[in-house]
Amino acid sequence: MAGTLLTFLSFAFVLGVLVFVHELGHFLAAKRIGIKVLKFQLGFNPTIVSIRRGDTEYSIGALPLGGYVKMAGENPDEPSSGGPEEFMSRSKWERFQVLIMGPLMNLGLAVILTAVVLYNGAERPAYETMPVVLGVVPAGSAAAGVGLKPGDHITQVAGRAVDTWEDFFIAVGAKPDREVALTVVRDGNTSTVNVTPKTPEGSRFEFGDIGVLPKVHPRIRSVSAGEPAEKAGFKPNDVVVAVNGEPITFSGHLREAISKRPEQQITVEILRDNQPLTLVATPKKSGSIGLLGVGIGDEMVSTKPGAVGAMTLAFQKNVQYSGLIFQTIWGLVTRETSPKQLMGPVAIAQLSGESAQLGWIALFSLMAQISLNLGLLNLLPIPVLDGGHIFIMMMEGVARRDFSTPLKEKMLLAGFVVLMTLMVTVIYNDLTRIAWIERLMPWR
Repeated sequence: MAGTLLTFLSFAFVLGVLVFVHELGHFLAAKRIGIKVLKFQLGFNPTIVSIRRGDTEYSIGALPLGGYVKMAGENPDEPSSGGPEEFMSRSKWERFQVLIMGPLMNLGLAVILTAVVLYNGAERPAYETMPVVLGVVPAGSAAAGVGLKPGDHITQVAGRAVDTWEDFFIAVGAKPDREVALTVVRDGNTSTVNVTPKTPEGSRFEFGDIGVLPKVHPRIRSVSAGEPAEKAGFKPNDVVVAVNGEPITFSGHLREAISKRPEQQITVEILRDNQPLTLVATPKKSGSIGLLGVGIGDEMVSTKPGAVGAMTLAFQKNVQYSGLIFQTIWGLVTRETSPKQLMGPVAIAQLSGESAQLGWIALFSLMAQISLNLGLLNLLPIPVLDGGHIFIMMMEGVARRDFSTPLKEKMLLAGFVVLMTLMVTVIYNDLTRIAWIERLMPWR
């Protein structure tokens, strides 16, 4: 119950802030130009709180899934005096400023939130910035099926360069169940292999994975006195390479290898001062799991820039993420990206709750990503969205005449159909991620 309440409150907070910032952009731009704002509402009806100040009614709706700013004269079906306080009476340039400010406020918020996260310091696995040199290729994986081997260096995915593991995981993750070409360098020779990434079993979200792991290993951080690890000769800073001949890449793999072998002798291959050693230990039983008495950690890199550095880095990261979002959108258009990867309000609510449990920094990081997506998606030339209204005005400028009201209504209806189709898709995706609902779908 407490978890459900936290999820709801986190979702309401995240969406409320993002919608407020978006609508505030429209509101401030309209006020600055001199357009009368009749209503500023967060959430959709029924209205639960309402207050009037001057010409504007400020209200909060019960459904926290959006909001709107209603301006005088923006609806052609309503009576119009043609006065300068009306939206449609202003020049295209002035209307453009009002429309663009909502998405720009979301983009600006994304940069600010990212800067706050970075300014507070961030850790990331060291391997993410390394070249994509394969360390482990598990038997039965998609990569093993096409002949990839440890030591292979992947330089391109689908013709796009991947300089780091982070680039690689993003590129492959966007193409689940779709054959993709990899450019591979082995022993100085370059070749191309085609592989079909699969969604990991049990994953809530659809993303591609070919099963490869980097050439990294966890490190022993500490050794508890009197525990099996100390008796076996483990020391801090030992690097664990393998357990019983199975390669170990991350700390989670090592914990699993130890925990599932209580009171069973294991052989652990390590590196100590870059020299290989083999140790034999027997994890003690604690409940139903095995423990060695060691602290384990992955190799991490830390960044803690100053205020200016955080803003600069935040801007660079959001530019990078924007490119990835546009790649995904184009992939949806060309059918290279699966629509199953899209998330809707249910998934956002789940992620909000999970992020809130991790703390404000994690929640701000999620808000930054959603705000960036919201800002960019609102700029798409789809009628009904801000970008769609801007697109129509641009078309009118090219044609040097205003389109008729019936034509605009048809364009807006087409945009509404596209938007509703998208909403149905993302809500369906969300429902399939809920186990008990998916079991009610015999076609899946």
